[in-house]
Amino acid sequence: MSGPVRSLSQGFTILRLLAVREALTLSDICRETGLSPSSGLNLLRTLVAEGAVDRDTGGKRYRLAAGWGDLGVLQANAVSRFAARVRPLLARFAAAHDATAGLWQVQAGERLSLIALGESGAETRIHMVEGQRQPLGGGAAGRALAAAEALGRDDLAARFARVRWRTPLGFTTWLGQVAEAVQRGYAVDDGYIHAGVCSVGVVVPAAPVRFCLSATIFAGSRDAAALDELGRALSALARRPELRLEPAG
Repeated sequence: MSGPVRSLSQGFTILRLLAVREALTLSDICRETGLSPSSGLNLLRTLVAEGAVDRDTGGKRYRLAAGWGDLGVLQANAVSRFAARVRPLLARFAAAHDATAGLWQVQAGERLSLIALGESGAETRIHMVEGQRQPLGGGAAGRALAAAEALGRDDLAARFARVRWRTPLGFTTWLGQVAEAVQRGYAVDDGYIHAGVCSVGVVVPAAPVRFCLSATIFAGSRDAAALDELGRALSALARRPELRLEPAG
């Protein structure tokens, strides 16, 4: 019995990638899929010719053609596989750092959804559930997103206004926390969205920004140095090759 056709599988890998990370260059696609530039270009030319992929007028970026992106099945499949691959990493991180670790996806309607979870196994820990949602501007993940997206002040104000803060927080103070996230490479929410809970958040490097990682602990359980160590460790996790949406091979 013959096996799968490799070029066809590689073509679907590109389609799944474009389903969740639109408007990518040839270099972006080859880096994320592990394809050589010549193979990637040949596959993209075929997908464009078949009407599955569109190339912009400048010829630099590719995106799913109308209709393909609307099906949803490619995106759901890619995200499901991505979350399954990340869960063991989150579990190991949670155990090593005594924190609840999560993978968040940007959803329509200005929301973040928890799509993968890792818990430390400690008797007393922060309880979270896959599928739970929060406003896009809330929590450490929301600040990390705001830092990465370089939004204008009006857009940031609108995002901030959609959050119901448990601890009073002014917009200017929140902007300062976003600026700190730019400098440090990770964001912190210390009890503002959930009383007694502190979270650290980072963006998973991607274009466009769609995924974040969080590490959640009890407020006051770490000093500044330990919190910085947690943030740096989470940043390192976000850069691991396993957190590319479509791995090489």
